Amino acid sequence: MSSFLTAYLTHVENKHTLAGCASEAVLQDVLGYFDASLDRADREFADQIADGAPTAREALRAVVYGGPYQEEHAFQYRYAYRRLCGTDAMSLNNRSFGPFRGLWLDEVDEGLRAYGVTAVSVSDFFYGSGFPAGLPYGPEMSCGEWSAEQCREALRQFEQAERAGLAPELDRAVAAAVEEVAEWLRTAREFEEYGVIGFVS
Repeated sequence: MSSFLTAYLTHVENKHTLAGCASEAVLQDVLGYFDASLDRADREFADQIADGAPTAREALRAVVYGGPYQEEHAFQYRYAYRRLCGTDAMSLNNRSFGPFRGLWLDEVDEGLRAYGVTAVSVSDFFYGSGFPAGLPYGPEMSCGEWSAEQCREALRQFEQAERAGLAPELDRAVAAAVEEVAEWLRTAREFEEYGVIGFVS
């Protein structure tokens, strides 16, 4: 079974405040932002919705208002939170991360460590606990975060290795993925308070 990493450059702390904010304005903004894609999502999960799962719009409302949740349909609320995080955020290039199989994120982390980068880890997006407290657990999607400070330190580590001529010999695919991550970090440098939120599904 393959997985897919979706990463956003955004103000991480601001995103934390959206779940449970109980703001109708926030809800209407995100509903308008995604609009027709919510209908497509409902068609994709039509069987689950027929079995009682909330629609994409209902799940978004529940996340914005902090519940109520149906524990057995946790996947819909996790997708809803990803949509909240994707609103007014920059989607990062993820050519190297979708789809992937097995321990690919760990392999990329080994490439990052070969550069001396320890401040961030792409496997954090799989093993992390970036979902808001209270959101039901579901195995279909994981979430992790890099703070703005982590991004700056990781870029410093990466560029220090490059300046010192310490760029390691890596497998071509791993090298491409590491460069992709470095580009995320360079982009984050342009936004002082922005970090990265990543979802693996």
